[in-house]
Amino acid sequence: MTRNAEKSDAEWRAELTPEQYHVCREKGTEPAFTGQYHDLKSPGLYRCSCCGDPLFSSEEKFDSGSGWPSFWEPVDSGVVETEEDRSHGMHRTEVHCKSCGAHLGHVFPDGPRPTGLRYCINSVSLAFEPSDH
Repeated sequence: MTRNAEKSDAEWRAELTPEQYHVCREKGTEPAFTGQYHDLKSPGLYRCSCCGDPLFSSEEKFDSGSGWPSFWEPVDSGVVETEEDRSHGMHRTEVHCKSCGAHLGHVFPDGPRPTGLRYCINSVSLAFEPSDH
């Protein structure tokens, strides 16, 4: 898989905070209800905190009660990729940024209409860009 934002491990470590590095590059998870965006209601665009690509819109954000920002779809079907995750004794679908491979979170089939999906995303994987609308 070719990435638009390929960098060495040393480059990622230099650019990201320790928490961003752990979540985005080592597939970690921030504790529930601790991320800066889990309860944000402002209009805007959520970008990848590693490469800056647009990932999710506040228009598709909803309160899932899970403790992480949740979206029912990305801004475009081609901005994220998924893969099977069988870590921690669970069977889940991991979501990552298509451009740089950053781990974002997981997607579950228990979201609202129209997609029925819940993209459960770590705040630290996102950078919020407010809009005027």
